[in-house]
Amino acid sequence: MDAAQQEATARARELQRNWYGEPLGALFRKLIDDLGLNQARLAGVLGLSAPMLSQLMSGQRAKIGNPAVVQRVQLLQELAAQVADGSVSAAEATERMDEIKRSQGGSVLNNTTQTTSSSGAPTVKRVVREIQSLLRSVAAAGDIIDAADTLAPTHPELAEFLRVYGAGRTSDAVTHYQSHQN
Repeated sequence: MDAAQQEATARARELQRNWYGEPLGALFRKLIDDLGLNQARLAGVLGLSAPMLSQLMSGQRAKIGNPAVVQRVQLLQELAAQVADGSVSAAEATERMDEIKRSQGGSVLNNTTQTTSSSGAPTVKRVVREIQSLLRSVAAAGDIIDAADTLAPTHPELAEFLRVYGAGRTSDAVTHYQSHQN
């Protein structure tokens, strides 16, 4: 790889870090490891071609152009966290990955997965995911953190909200939400 290619790759990875919180190569490798996948299976679940996944991982491409794919990445990250904490078994994870693969993406607000509790009210996790989706649709995690840092001296509550919901993990945001309901 010549110097120009190395510079372009470094720039693409920096853009990925800004847009997605980390370079996609690292993010996808975590998903592969955490969910027991190979690259071909990950590409299939995401709805990408294997060459496109490879280009994103290597930094030859910076951005995931399809919002549905970005949403599937987010869903896989949440699933990987659930597998890691033991709340989802390997068998359930396989079923959920098949559901994620079939999902049309788009707005989380229109997703057809369970959105309400038995009482008919939206689940806490659903509300949190909707807030996260909204924030992440307008800014990358790094930008949200920068905005939170700027707001912290004058609006500490808003800064905390942005950090937790805009750049944090779903499980942490659910805990935060529940702790502030008491």
